Amino acid sequence: MEQHLIVAIKAIIPLFLLIGVGIYIRWQKMLTDTELQHVNSMIFRIFFFCMMFYNMYTTTLATALRPRLIIFTVVSLFVMLLISAVVVCTVEKDNRSRGAMLQALFRSNFVLLGIPLVENIFGSEALAVPTMMIAFISPIYNTVSIFFLEHFRGNGKFFLPETLRVVLKNPMIIGGILGAAFMLLGITVPEPVLKPIRQISSCTSPVALLILGASFRFGEISKEKRNLVIVVLGRLVVIPAVVLGTAYIMGFRGVDFVTLICIFATPCAVASFAMAQQLGSNAVLAGNSVVLSSAFSGITLFGWILLFQMAGAF
Repeated sequence: MEQHLIVAIKAIIPLFLLIGVGIYIRWQKMLTDTELQHVNSMIFRIFFFCMMFYNMYTTTLATALRPRLIIFTVVSLFVMLLISAVVVCTVEKDNRSRGAMLQALFRSNFVLLGIPLVENIFGSEALAVPTMMIAFISPIYNTVSIFFLEHFRGNGKFFLPETLRVVLKNPMIIGGILGAAFMLLGITVPEPVLKPIRQISSCTSPVALLILGASFRFGEISKEKRNLVIVVLGRLVVIPAVVLGTAYIMGFRGVDFVTLICIFATPCAVASFAMAQQLGSNAVLAGNSVVLSSAFSGITLFGWILLFQMAGAF
């Protein structure tokens, strides 16, 4: 039991210490809101690009590509989205809140928390699998989120080619595609060029977690209490229980199983707040979903890791 506790603690504590330092940075007003927006933009455009490129470029395709894991993840995402849509549309009548709730339930913080969580458990040599999954999951997150936010806004402006264009402009997608292309074509990146890319890649997760903590805002929680309870319980307890339980029965183990924990048991994606704001959804509900699910995920993530570590999943 003690060994399992140590593994769970080592996986979770570093993540939330970094987020806590970010909260302290905000409390001390070391960064203004404008500066946070600029740093966020830098992380998104530069740091994530370098991380995706480097991890894909240095991976071995035979060890990183997991067709069974990809199929299971994609099917599970859409099954959970369908069930979530039925529940949300039954209990909530306001379309703006429906869109925000569905995005919060569907879209996890896999990109920010997944890479460091896998690294804390298995080391940097295991990062090829979650990086490969980001290349598949991120376009799905973006495309589906735009679709149902536009749908529940009710303006009928969703246009697939334009959505795909926006998705393909995502720096993470571009970095992943370029890294995979260089790797598959055998193009060698000179060490003087590769070294700064590697250095930026290595500090992406810590810096992103710091800024995640510094970006937290507490809004009008009491007005959205029922919806927030549905979102937080669904995102952190119900969806992980269903998907991870099924994955365990189906025989997923090791880094594959931990990658599934990162996809289905992490809190709501930070990007969901900005997207809800931009597309006319309930931004207050979206923001509070991020804050509260992130706060409680310190407990639930620890619990899921401890439970499945004791069960021998990794």
